[in-house]
Amino acid sequence: MDTDRRWTPGPRGVWLRALWLLAAFAGPCGPAALVAMQPASEPPTPRPSVPIRVVVWDERQPEQKQAYENFLGNAIAAALGRRPGIEVRSVGLDDAGQGLAPEIIDWAEVLVWWSHRRNGDVKPEPVRAIVERVQSGRLLFVALHSAHWAPPFTALMDERARADVRRVFHDLPPGKLVITEVPGLRKVPARDARRTPATDVERRSDGTTVVTLHLPGCIFPAFRNDGRPSTIKVLAPAHPLAAGLPGVFTLDRTEMYDEPYHVPEPDAVICEETWAAGERFRSVMAWGVGDGRVVYIRPGHETFPIWKDDRMLRLLENACRWQRQR
Repeated sequence: MDTDRRWTPGPRGVWLRALWLLAAFAGPCGPAALVAMQPASEPPTPRPSVPIRVVVWDERQPEQKQAYENFLGNAIAAALGRRPGIEVRSVGLDDAGQGLAPEIIDWAEVLVWWSHRRNGDVKPEPVRAIVERVQSGRLLFVALHSAHWAPPFTALMDERARADVRRVFHDLPPGKLVITEVPGLRKVPARDARRTPATDVERRSDGTTVVTLHLPGCIFPAFRNDGRPSTIKVLAPAHPLAAGLPGVFTLDRTEMYDEPYHVPEPDAVICEETWAAGERFRSVMAWGVGDGRVVYIRPGHETFPIWKDDRMLRLLENACRWQRQR
């Protein structure tokens, strides 16, 4: 061992030692000054003083067992529950009160919903309560994948379509706007079918405007469940839902949905999804409904492990945190 060797600090060591000496002679704030001069690191995800209350509602379809050991909804709830500042409850259609007892709806700030075949089994009373809570701004509703026909989602899209009509004709005198409605069709439309929501307008000689509102079908003309990969591109990187997402990423196995998607024009399209065969879909969208918010996230077929993907879980976490960002 060479006992005559002297330690020579590298450039970083010289810099740190100079800063320490400077801080030592800077008076009572010397050490604090040194800390303040250190390079900043990316701040961690803030932990709310009161956790965000999230309910994950799942139809719990048996086919989910192909990708999830204990149902899709439970997997999502477990993943979200490991994120700081989020408290989660996982419920299902076969739970007491269909998992939608008043105390559960009142507790929730965010309701994440996955459903597919049993949408018709959901009772109307909790749907009305969910819509009212969203419109009042007390609940953010997130529809996943085949929940495009979930009763709360279709009801909220109907409310947005009605609000859009009232907004267009807001300058009419009281009593001079008459709106009649045609229910949205719950079947796959032809590709060239009239896109809904749509309006027919009749202006009468007495100054009355009669609007026939064709409510949104909340459906699309084509789908393909062959497990081919999709590419997701973030279109709105500054949107809160896009925080921490890569600009472009691939999902290895997906079910394809193709535009046009029969829903009201969204306030934001955060992500677009494409497939090699040429299909495309606005895969992450957001609307304001009353004082509240609604989010649709397209990926999430029950037999593919979409909700084990960290990027998709980050997207869903962002949606949950968005409820507190006003």
